[in-house]
Amino acid sequence: MTPSARIAATVALQAELAAAPRRPADAMANAFFRERRYIGSGDRRAIAERGWGVLRQRLRLDWHLARLGLPPTPRLLVMAYLLLVERWKAEAVQEAFPGGRFNADPPDPGEMVAIRALAGRPLASPDMPEGPRLNLPEWALPGYRARFGDALPAAAAAMDDAAPLDLRANLLRATREQAADALAAEGIGTETMAYSPWGLRIPDRRPILASRAFTEGLVEIQDEGSQLIALLTGAAPGMRVADYCAGAAGKTLAVAAMMRNRGRITACDVSATRLEGAVKRLRRAGVDNAERHLLQPGDRWAKRRAEQFDRVLVDAPCTGAGTWRRNPDARFRTEQADLRELITKQSAILDTAATLVRPGGRLVYATCSVLPEENGRQVEQFLSRHEDYVAMPLREVWAEVGPAQGAAAAPPCDGAWLELAPHSHGTDGFFAAVLQRRA
Repeated sequence: MTPSARIAATVALQAELAAAPRRPADAMANAFFRERRYIGSGDRRAIAERGWGVLRQRLRLDWHLARLGLPPTPRLLVMAYLLLVERWKAEAVQEAFPGGRFNADPPDPGEMVAIRALAGRPLASPDMPEGPRLNLPEWALPGYRARFGDALPAAAAAMDDAAPLDLRANLLRATREQAADALAAEGIGTETMAYSPWGLRIPDRRPILASRAFTEGLVEIQDEGSQLIALLTGAAPGMRVADYCAGAAGKTLAVAAMMRNRGRITACDVSATRLEGAVKRLRRAGVDNAERHLLQPGDRWAKRRAEQFDRVLVDAPCTGAGTWRRNPDARFRTEQADLRELITKQSAILDTAATLVRPGGRLVYATCSVLPEENGRQVEQFLSRHEDYVAMPLREVWAEVGPAQGAAAAPPCDGAWLELAPHSHGTDGFFAAVLQRRA
């Protein structure tokens, strides 16, 4: 494709995303490229990277356009991105857009205003309000400020970076060293992760879905922070474990590997589609000690299974405010009302999941958020309602489960909870607390 054709495709992708602003951008982009199979892999990657760049800087681009009195149309957003982020010259942008040349019919006056006003300007303007300057939505600023304090600028800047491709070696199929060797044999280099004893990182984000190491189940795609949450369950062979918000079973797979396929793990979710999608992953990974359960309104499953599980993992639905480098569209897909609704939902899920834990067993509460409202405050409120539960210090839990799995002796962070962030740990932003039910 020519540079102009790639830009036209990027504009078309932005138009489709704008038509369904509440749908996840990755699913929309996958559908976009499926309908355009004539676009080659190299062009597809270039279009996707630029499209994701627009999403990543959308708050700032919107501010620049609003300052000029212009709407954030797909064409204007891509133009602004080229000028402010990729630092194109005004003439190059005009040449790249059909109908935008000087010698063509009169172009859209708004586009001419944008091109002339934004050329050469800095992306993060000194006169920006704090939200767009840090690239954080207004509703999330208080929580980010409370979580990071003086480190807020560094934490926000790290959310602007593209996330690496993290893999977990599937111990049911291979050791981490064997998985790394298998990938290397296919020309895919990896690095050993700093914290996860099963983790491998591909620095250049090379595609692996067609590799033998992936198709044969030696590795799974999973952020290092997510792997550490599975590690904190301390699941062992012979246990009964419930993954209460399993989704497509990413953490179910990691926990099943810890259990060496002995015992029983139940993957629960409210989405039949997500649970159905887990079947292929479980089969590829060689997991045969897992079962699935669809949670439905009026379901009595939790009452029938009360106090039957050694471990219950609640990877709760959340704002995803720790994953914005990976899902940049969530910055403007989520609103203050969503946060309030999620906090209520998390509380209800925790109360139900707590009934499943046997006396002496453990409940692990986790989110992919960095907001205190969804994390530490949620745990503190849970403990105030459930006197039969006590929070276990992270260092104590890690000393028990970390070295036993081959992890370093010290946990990744100080404090009562596991709290990870891109700028400090190189992972997505994650939270986890281990709560033990009194015997």
